[in-house]
Amino acid sequence: MEIDDLVRPAATNPHTTPLFRLGRCVATIGVDDLICRGEVNPHELLRRHQSGDWGDIHELDRALNQHSLVDRARLMSAYKVGDQTIWVITDAGWQTTTLLLPFEY
Repeated sequence: MEIDDLVRPAATNPHTTPLFRLGRCVATIGVDDLICRGEVNPHELLRRHQSGDWGDIHELDRALNQHSLVDRARLMSAYKVGDQTIWVITDAGWQTTTLLLPFEY
């Protein structure tokens, strides 16, 4: 599912300055299902990701993300939503951001 039309850029939130471009935003079928059932708010997850709130990831991955902000390399976040974990991954070059469930990787 392409969710570009659903995404409100973080810049529209006066309390958040985006750290990077999300590019084209898409969701896998598993996340699309959760969105359709009202269990996931993609706007909130993308806002957190774009603002540098990487969620539930290891400290080494946090450090990699900090370097990726300089190098335009891949960025990854992980968020617990209910009993699910949702990954948000922005590819190297920042052309596409994908919301997915870990087993869909």
